[in-house]
Formats: sequence, C-alpha cells, structure tokens
Amino acid sequence: MMEKSKYEKIMDITTKRGFFYPSAEIYGAKAGFWTYGHLGTKIKHKWEGLWRKFFLSLDTNFYEIDDVNIMPKKVFESSGHLKNFTDPLTECEKCHFRFRADQLAEDELKIDVAGLREDALTKLIRDNKLKCPKCKGSLMDVKFFNMMFDIRVGAVNEEIMYLRPESAQSPYMAFRREFEATRRKLPLGLAVIGRAFRNEISPRQGFFRLREFTQAELQIFFDAEKINEHENWSKINNYNLIVFSDKKAKKISCKEMNEKLKIPKFYIYYMAKVQQFYLDVLKIPENRLRFRELGQEERAFYNKIHFDIEINLETLGGWKEVGGCHFRGTHDLGGHQTGSGTNLEITVDEEGRVKRFLPSVLELSFGVDRNIWALIDIFYKEEKERTTFSFTPQLSPIDAAVFPLVNKDKLPDISENIFMELFRSGFSVLYDNSGSIGKRYRRQDEIGTNICITVDFDSLNKNDITIRDRDTMKQIRLKNKDLKETLNKLRSGAKLSDFGKFID
Repeated sequence: MMEKSKYEKIMDITTKRGFFYPSAEIYGAKAGFWTYGHLGTKIKHKWEGLWRKFFLSLDTNFYEIDDVNIMPKKVFESSGHLKNFTDPLTECEKCHFRFRADQLAEDELKIDVAGLREDALTKLIRDNKLKCPKCKGSLMDVKFFNMMFDIRVGAVNEEIMYLRPESAQSPYMAFRREFEATRRKLPLGLAVIGRAFRNEISPRQGFFRLREFTQAELQIFFDAEKINEHENWSKINNYNLIVFSDKKAKKISCKEMNEKLKIPKFYIYYMAKVQQFYLDVLKIPENRLRFRELGQEERAFYNKIHFDIEINLETLGGWKEVGGCHFRGTHDLGGHQTGSGTNLEITVDEEGRVKRFLPSVLELSFGVDRNIWALIDIFYKEEKERTTFSFTPQLSPIDAAVFPLVNKDKLPDISENIFMELFRSGFSVLYDNSGSIGKRYRRQDEIGTNICITVDFDSLNKNDITIRDRDTMKQIRLKNKDLKETLNKLRSGAKLSDFGKFID
C-alpha cells in the first residue's frame, strides 16, 4: 500500500478531530463548501484577532466595519465586476464536465498561462491535444464565465441582487459616511473581516479554493499626491523585503525598492508591515514566504501595482497566494461616483489651502481560510512517536488540557476543579481522563494543544501540578496558585523553562 501524502494525512486529522470538514456531507457534499469544526473555529478566531490587533494599530485613523453580504446590482456594474470578474471555462463534449481552461493547461503543460484570452487558450488546448481529465473526451472552445452569485430579492422576486465576490466593496460604500464620522482625516483605513462568494467553476485543492470563504481586508483611503511618503518611513527604510525576482527570492531593502524599482514609499511601508505580520506574529519561516509582483496582464483589472503574498505549501505543491497588496487608485470611488451620481470627492484644508480630490485606495487583502491552511501545512510535524501541530501559543486551538494521572484518590476531583477554574477565567481548555496518560498526551499533541496539566499523587499534599510543554515534551512542577498567571505568560510567548527546572 502506498504511503499517504502529507495532504492526505493532514486531511485525516483535521476532518476527524474537528478542524473542518465538508459542509452538509450527509447529503453529499458540494465542492467548495466547508464547515469549520470546534477546533478550526478557535484557530480562525485567534488568527482574526491577531490580524485585527496588528493592522488596526498601524494608524489611529483605522477602523473596522461590518456590512451585509448581499448588495445591489448597481454596485457591481459600477465596480466592473459584472463585466470583468470572469474565469476561462471549457466543457467536455462527451461527459459535459466543466472546468477552468487555464488550470487544465497549467497542470498538463507545466506552463504559466496567466493573461491568455479565450482564443489563445482554445488554440493552446487544440495544439497540445488536451483532453477531458475525467473521460478523455474532446473539449469545447474556451469562453469566459462570470463567477458572481445572483439572488432574487422581494416577495415576487422582482429585484436581482448579488452576493459580494469580495469584501472590498463594503468600505467603498461606507467611505462617504465614515469620512465624515471620523472627522474628515486621511489616511482613513476601513477594515472588514467577512464572507465573500465566488461561483468557482471547479473548486479543487480541498480547503484552499472555496465558493464561500472569509476575507480580512484593509482599504486605506489616501491622497495619491502623497504616495511617495509615509510619516514612519524612517522606521522601515533599511528593512529587507523578501521579493521573488529573476526566478528566485531575494532580500531587497525598502530603500532599494523605492529608489531602484520605483515602488512608492506609502505602498512599500505597508508591504513591510504585512511581512512583519507573517514573520513576527504568525512565525512563518522566512524561507516559506515571499512577495511576487504581478504584471499588467496577470493582475486584477483594477490594480495599478500588485504584489501577491505567497507561502510555500508542501501539501499543494509549491508557492500559493494567501493575500496581496494592491494599489487600486481611484478606480473604485471613481466608478461608484459615476454609477451612483453621488459626488464622492472630499475637501481638505492643508495649511490654509483648500484641496478637492477623489481619494485613492491601497488595499491589503488576505484569504483567511487560505491562511489557516497555510498554518496547518507549515506547523504539521511527524516525529518517531507522534504527529503534532506546533502552532504558536497565540494560535493553538486549546491553551491547555487538564488530566488526572489516574481516576481515583480524589485526583479527578482536583483536576475538574482546576479545569473549571481555568474555563471560567477565559482559557480555552479541555478535560480528558480516558486512557493512559501517554495516549492522552498524544491526542493533545495531534491537535496542537500547547500545554498539558497533570494532577498526580504529589498534588494531593503539595497543592501543585505538572505542566508539560508540547514541543519539547518536558515538564516542570508548579504551584496551583501560580497556574493562571503562568498560562497567561506562556500564551504570550514565554518559555516553560522560565518558570522552573525540568523534571528528569
């Protein structure tokens, strides 16, 4: 029997243990729809919390808003989505299976076909005699397919509205009111963490490409005349960015990016902050992260500068996009100003000079679900006696598990009291008294629990417990009264060795 791939092993654990699994699977799950289980939901909420804390603290004029998922047709006519938000579709003449023509060509020919239009993709398929991957039938000509979901609204279904394909339109709709409500200052950042919907032709790669997914986006409205300045530029001037160029990743200083590559300072500053979020907060290894610039034909139709954030994922065969930094210019507010007939220009007073203009937008966009999969891929470890997820304490779904060494002599009573006290104090905790202590440790290792707390016979007289670290599997003894403070410090990144000597 062939050994399972890393992807298959992770899928076995995550679906079995409650990270995520296909939605409505008892009725035959539909591709592209997944449910976060109890552990996955905890990781997702922790990731979102770290994202909020980091990006909303970059400026005192950055705020989070929350909007609806269903929006009027006019929004997407003005934004250009109804015309341009498309993927290339081909269909098998024999079995009528539909799938993305670009993905087929890239998978079969191992080439990059980004930017090719219908005729070029059709010619590529014909010239290389590509067939349906399901039944080997011949393929129809390529045509472009709009990925938006439409909905009929009202008692007699008289109005067509759309599920938003990205969360970005919500800040654009909110800009006018929020600019006034936040006392007319730029830059103004409006963040959204919310659902988006795309009718993917043939979702694949399991949890990575979804039809319903979560985005975390920060739209920064600013004066384009000031794009080559940022008040905190000196703090990142010599910081090195990891940029893919000339077929390899290189470290390039922010200063060099600005002076030699002519990328504006305002844009570079936020690239640096994105990289710091991944390296310093999420603890992604340097060699697994890079920025890759997209050319005019490859990038989204509304972007003037576009760098993808890519992570090297072994489970998916290499570098995959998990987010991006996009300079969208005035495309969005300009389109909505024209489409709605509402003047979205602003006036600001700069040293006695009144200036009137339409703000530009810098977008920081992250696929939350893709980032969760990236963490699972990167922190999955196989060791001789166990498998584990070595999540950082800030991302582990369970802060601590509590065990009685055995189920007798009041050890379960003490353990349950400790568990309930931690639970009421807001820790994510789990109680387990089933099986040998070794098996309980392995169960917790497998889901990435950071700390295991064991009540043993010495605990009866000494009012202390043992604390085991997941990564080193080493233990210390700790007084019960110090437990909550210690867990808080461990959750913030402290090491277990800071609190006592390891037990032999």
